[in-house]
Amino acid sequence: MKSPALILCPEPPYPLNGGGALRSAALLQYLAEHYTVDAIFFREFGGKDPSANVPAGLIQRSVTIDLPVHSKATVPRAARNLRRCLAGVPPLVDRFSGREHQMLSFLNGEHYELSVMEHSWCMPYLPMLRAVSKRCVLDLHNIESILHSRCAESEPSLQAAVHKHFAAASRALEQKWFPSFDLLLTTSDTDQASAFAISPRARVANYPNTIPWRDRPVATALPRLVFSANFEYHPNRTAVAWFVRNVWPTVKNHHPDLELLLTGRNEAAVRPIIEGQKSIVCTGEVDDTFPYVAASRIALAPLQSGSGTRLKILEAFAAGVPVVSTPIGAEGLPVHHGQHLLLAADAEAFATAISTLLSSHDASKSLSDAARLLFEEEFTWQAGWRVLSRLGI
Repeated sequence: MKSPALILCPEPPYPLNGGGALRSAALLQYLAEHYTVDAIFFREFGGKDPSANVPAGLIQRSVTIDLPVHSKATVPRAARNLRRCLAGVPPLVDRFSGREHQMLSFLNGEHYELSVMEHSWCMPYLPMLRAVSKRCVLDLHNIESILHSRCAESEPSLQAAVHKHFAAASRALEQKWFPSFDLLLTTSDTDQASAFAISPRARVANYPNTIPWRDRPVATALPRLVFSANFEYHPNRTAVAWFVRNVWPTVKNHHPDLELLLTGRNEAAVRPIIEGQKSIVCTGEVDDTFPYVAASRIALAPLQSGSGTRLKILEAFAAGVPVVSTPIGAEGLPVHHGQHLLLAADAEAFATAISTLLSSHDASKSLSDAARLLFEEEFTWQAGWRVLSRLGI
């Protein structure tokens, strides 16, 4: 008989749109194989119930907690961040707070062998989970203090000051709560070392980002570059702005027939950046970004900030599409420049790397073949589940 487990998901794990969903879904699938799983989900105001998208048989019971109205317009967003700065609270921690009553009602009388919390935004709920759980695990998709510190390095002075505030607030919460979990899961050895540095008393293990097995598609590359992302995520918006302003004009000058495809959720967040550029196309949210990536010549990861590892790179590896990335974009992955992908730290090098791959079929194939093999060996869900098994989860 399976033991009971609980998973708390601030972001819905299904549908599999975006890196956060893919990581959460992989963990949920694993837990369902070894436990009977209850789930706590959150829902945006007016949104669909996340439990309705979960495949049958994965969860036993669930509760969906409604979040308050949350405008993404510029003025309300700025007002929220000002309040957060004044209160010393980082983004999203306040967003998901104040729902103790609904959680207590759902958890009343239950006891779990294991509870898993996705993201660090809900860390203040740990005492509630601890009261009903033998072990509590925190799955760190990012290390928020590092994320904000890096955003501060790539933003103008006012935004940089805000991110520095949030970095300090995030670090204080991490130092408070990290040691209280039985285990922290990080996406890479790099983040594992960072979590240890923040909280030397914490137990931390590397559980890599993975994606479901995908057969390698037949190559049908169109004359386009692709960036697959959730564009509401600040580092992805910054990446689009940097690439469009600093790299795209050079690339387009040398390859006038080339198109740039931006595929993923929240396209409205990047519309002002690409306004008037007819050769840049947004798909908006799609059921599956994989076919769009697979039909492109090169996949991009032009990030200037961020934390964790990029599932967009793993998706391109699986699709057999060569990747050009900044060092931060590929951070934490066991990859080597010139073997699995091309790394470029500045705009000129990034444009040169793109031109190199567009001009050389052999170079593109060599990278994509090696990257596909790495995906098959280390970055499928099955490979990740073997790590979880070794960790005793």
